[in-house]
Amino acid sequence: MQINEILKSYFGYDSFRPNQEAIIQEVMQGHDCLVLMPTGGGKSLCYQVPALAMEGTAVVISPLISLMHDQVEALKANGIPAEALNSGNDVTDDVIIRRRCEAGELKLLYVSPEKLISEIPYLFSNIKISLFAVDEAHCISQWGHDFRPEYSQLGLLHEKFRGIPVMALTATADKITREDIINQLHLNGRTFVSSFDRPNLSLSVRQESTKKEKLKFIYHFIARRPEEAGIIYCLSRKNTEMVAEALQSHGINAEAYHAGLSAQQRASVQERFKMDQIEVVCATIAFGMGIDKGNVRWVIHYNMPKSIESFYQEIGRAGRDGDPADTVLFYSMADIITLRSFCEESGQRTVNLEKLRRMEEYAESRVCRRRILLNYFGETSAKDCGHCDVCNNPPRTFDGTVLTQKALSAMVRASEKIAVGTCIEILRGMQTPAVARNHYNELKTFGVGRDVSVRDWQAYLLQMLQMGFFEVAYNAHNQMKVTPLGWKVLKGEHQVSLAIMENEERSTRPQKVNRATRSNSIPAVHAERVVFEDEMSGAENKMSGVEDKNLFEYLRKIRKNLADEQGYPPYIVLSDKSLHELTRMKPTTLDAFGLISGIGEFKVKKYGETFIKAIRKYTGS
Repeated sequence: MQINEILKSYFGYDSFRPNQEAIIQEVMQGHDCLVLMPTGGGKSLCYQVPALAMEGTAVVISPLISLMHDQVEALKANGIPAEALNSGNDVTDDVIIRRRCEAGELKLLYVSPEKLISEIPYLFSNIKISLFAVDEAHCISQWGHDFRPEYSQLGLLHEKFRGIPVMALTATADKITREDIINQLHLNGRTFVSSFDRPNLSLSVRQESTKKEKLKFIYHFIARRPEEAGIIYCLSRKNTEMVAEALQSHGINAEAYHAGLSAQQRASVQERFKMDQIEVVCATIAFGMGIDKGNVRWVIHYNMPKSIESFYQEIGRAGRDGDPADTVLFYSMADIITLRSFCEESGQRTVNLEKLRRMEEYAESRVCRRRILLNYFGETSAKDCGHCDVCNNPPRTFDGTVLTQKALSAMVRASEKIAVGTCIEILRGMQTPAVARNHYNELKTFGVGRDVSVRDWQAYLLQMLQMGFFEVAYNAHNQMKVTPLGWKVLKGEHQVSLAIMENEERSTRPQKVNRATRSNSIPAVHAERVVFEDEMSGAENKMSGVEDKNLFEYLRKIRKNLADEQGYPPYIVLSDKSLHELTRMKPTTLDAFGLISGIGEFKVKKYGETFIKAIRKYTGS
C-alpha cells in the first residue's frame, strides 16, 4: 500500500501536511532525520505511516507510560496493530507482546528508554526492526528544558543496529538543543523544521498578582466556555489544590494533579479527564508530556513557567485537533522571585537563568507574542499575527529602522562576539574596560547612539531580539548573532517599527494601585475563530454547510456513549474537528461519511451506520 493510501485508509486524511511526506520518504530510504514540528502538527504520522508501509516493527521510544498508552489506544482505534512494553504491564501482557513481536504481528512497539536498553540483547536482537523513533527527543539534551539522564544512552542505537534509520522528534527545541540531539544520537540525515506557528491558539498575558484577582478572572473565563475541557498550570502542589477547591465551590468539575498524589490517584484524574468526566485539571508540570487529549479548548498558567520551551509545550496541550483554543498567562513579580530561586539551586544555573530571562521578556513584551515564540525557535516572521493581546491593544510605535541598523552594525563590526551590555556601551560611546580592552572605541559605530538612554537601548534591543533581527547564543557567552532578517534590515530591505518607551516603571516593580480607578471588567480573551488556510481549499464544497450546534451536542452524546462502551476517550472515537464537520455536512451515506476529515476506512465501518442513523433521525431525512 502506498503512503497516500495508508494516510487515507487508516487516518482519514486526503493529503499530508507540510514536511510530512518528505520526512516519510527520507526514513523509508533508510536515512536518519531530526523532526521539529509543533504540538498538534502531526509528528506521530511521520513514523506511523512508514511503520505501516515498511516491513518489520517500528520501535518508538517514549518517556511516559501514559503517553504510550494514549498512542497505542489511538492506533488500535484505527485498526493498527500496536502495543507498549513498560513497567505498567503484568508478566502475562509482556509474554503476549513479545510473542506477537517475534511473530511479526505488530507494526509499532512503544518502549521506555530503560526498557529499550535492557531488551537490546534479547527481544530487539530477535525481531525485524523497520525504524527507531525517539519521541520527545529534547529530553536527551542538557540544553533542553526537560533533560532526562535515561535518554543519554540512546546514542548506541547506531552502534547496535547498523542500517536501521533513526528518527528523532520534538516540538520544543531551540537551535542549540537541536545540535545536541544530532550529536548525541549520531544522526547523519536531514533536519526538518516545520513552522512553530499555531494560528489556532490565542495568546494573552495578564498581570493580576493576587489570588482573588486571578480566581475572579478564571471563574468568568470558564463561565464563557461551558463544558469545554481546560488545564490550569500551577507552580506548586498547594496552588493546584487551592485552585481546584475554589473552582469546585463554584460548581465547576475540577480536580488537582501533582506528584504528591499516589500513582493511582494521578492515573484516575488523567483517565477521567481523557474520558470527559472532568472538565478542568489544575496541575503542576507533572501533567505535561503525558497528555494527548485532542479536545482541550484552553490552557491557563496560574503561575509563569520557567522557560519558553515549557510554556510552548504546555499551551500545546490545547487545540491539538486544530480547532481554536485560548491560552492565558498570569505574570507577577512573586513568580519571578520563586523561579529565580529554583534556577539558583539547579545544576544548570546559567542556562536556566537565561531561559527564565527570555520567559520574563515574553511576558513583559510590547511586541507581537506570536513573533516572539517563533523567533525563539529560530523562525522569523516579518509581520504581526493580529490576534494576540499585544496586537489587539497595540502600543504607540515609531520608525525604528535607523536605530535598528545602528545596533546591528555595532554587532557586525564587533564580529558578532559581544553581549547586550557591551553592545550598549559601544552604541552609547562609553569608555569601559571591556570597550578599551577590545578596541571597540575605534569602531565606526562607537557613540552613534549617545542620544538614547541605557534603559531605552535595553528595551529597544529586546524588541529587536523578539522580532528576530538577532539571536543570542547562550552556549557561547550570550554573543549576539545577526539573523537573515536582520541582514535585510541592514541592507535597507526591511522596515522596522519599534514601540515607543513610555516613562513608566517596569510592570514587575511594586506599584501603588488606585483601587478606586481600577477596572473590574474582565475582557474576552479571544473572540474570533481562526481557520487554517489549507482548510479553505475547496471551501465552497467543504464549508458550505451551516453548523448546527444542537446537532453537535446530539452527536457528542452519541460519541460519548460509543467511547464508554469501548473504554476509549471520546476524542479517539472521533475528534471535535470531525464532529464539527459532520454537523456542517450532515452526511447520510457511508461514502459521504468517509469524506469527513479524520475518518478512515476502519472508523467508517465501525461507526458510520451509528452516526448516519443519528443524523437522519435528527434531520428527518
